[in-house]
Amino acid sequence: MDRIERRQDLEGRLMNPNGDVRVEGVALPSEGTELVGDLYRPASQPAGDASPAVVVVGSWTTVKEQMAGRYAAGLAQRGLTALAFDFRGYGGSKGEPQNFESPERKITDIVSAVRYLKSRPDVDSSRIGALGICAGSGYVAVAASRNPEIRSVAMVAPWLHDRTLVLDIYGGPEGIGERMTQGEAAREKYESTGEVDYIPAASDTDAQAAMYGPFDYYLSADRGAIPQWGNRFAVMSWPQWLTFDPIAVAPQCTAPTFMLHSPDAAVPDGVRRFHDALTAPKELQWTTGTQFDFYDQESTVVPALDSAAGHFGRTL
Repeated sequence: MDRIERRQDLEGRLMNPNGDVRVEGVALPSEGTELVGDLYRPASQPAGDASPAVVVVGSWTTVKEQMAGRYAAGLAQRGLTALAFDFRGYGGSKGEPQNFESPERKITDIVSAVRYLKSRPDVDSSRIGALGICAGSGYVAVAASRNPEIRSVAMVAPWLHDRTLVLDIYGGPEGIGERMTQGEAAREKYESTGEVDYIPAASDTDAQAAMYGPFDYYLSADRGAIPQWGNRFAVMSWPQWLTFDPIAVAPQCTAPTFMLHSPDAAVPDGVRRFHDALTAPKELQWTTGTQFDFYDQESTVVPALDSAAGHFGRTL
């Protein structure tokens, strides 16, 4: 058994230590492009039963084997069907350009994933929800604001920003302007030559990285630096990411929404702003932990899963 196989076997046993989850590899279309996913189901559930289901979305730049798969497996252990999938241009999914962090494209893929779940006879099409972790929460929020078929939303350690918060995070007008200029130049290069400029998604040595600092989750092979994750960020992504404003859609969200965050995690002010603007039934639960604790640390992930599963149990 080679290193990748050993890693995958270890991940499978960690996510499903009691063998109480069945995992099915699936393919689903999104605007003519084939996406790949993993559908997690409780092993005790009869194969033909139509059950509620949840689309699970991880943080920006990530693949389904990272936090999305961990949370999907955890929801299945708690009795829910859950789908983790690779967005266009990520992981095993097709689509060009690769590693293009386009909120709009990802939101469309989430809606496509909901459509796929609705097509399955073993899913109750009237009981579909969505769970977002970190930046995935913003993508889920916008998808839910556009698609009422997403009947319930949960967010864990949500990264939610608006124009004011982006200025604070990325070095004010100068930092924003530099990234916007780089992004537009990279887009023009891609459109004229087909070549994509990349920087590391995460690095503790390259200051140009999309995430620069001692981000152990993304840099440790024992955590998120898995073979399926390419650690690349298309420079042309900056304009779409920096102008993305999921907080603005909060008043249009009609699905009951549960939010779990920590004051020590990323952008807590964005969580407060989004929650304050929600008009749908809502719950905000504050807990402890750093941002990356919510990705893979059992002492943080297990309570988060319990709370999210409880929310879906009440609202789906």
